[in-house]
Amino acid sequence: MHKGSCLCGKVKYEYRGEIDEVSMCHCKQCQKAQGSAFVAVAPIRSAEFCITQGAAYLKEYRATPGKVRVFCSECGSPLYSARDDLPEAKRLRLGTLDTPVSPSKRYHAWVSSKAEWFDLADALPRFPQAAPKP
Repeated sequence: MHKGSCLCGKVKYEYRGEIDEVSMCHCKQCQKAQGSAFVAVAPIRSAEFCITQGAAYLKEYRATPGKVRVFCSECGSPLYSARDDLPEAKRLRLGTLDTPVSPSKRYHAWVSSKAEWFDLADALPRFPQAAPKP
């Protein structure tokens, strides 16, 4: 089981599934939403994800129709995003995890939008846009 929280600790969650895939998304929206060069996200199953504390602090923002970004209204920590057409899945912001994770599948997505001031210094797979579906 994985546990996580926001920066201020008012929101806590548990995820009872496996985290085996991590995407480092370099799209402009993720850069703006994170205030950084990219965001590290993992696809998770909604049914195995549970807010255990602080649900009243959750706030939603829709930068794109059909996609919600959920964050703590107290400290601003982004927690996950979800698409309306895929209610069974969420994209967990891995920086909020309090437990270790060692995914076997890691890659960079949307490198065509990569911040010019950030150099990719690893040998992970790179995709100009979204990673191809298996």
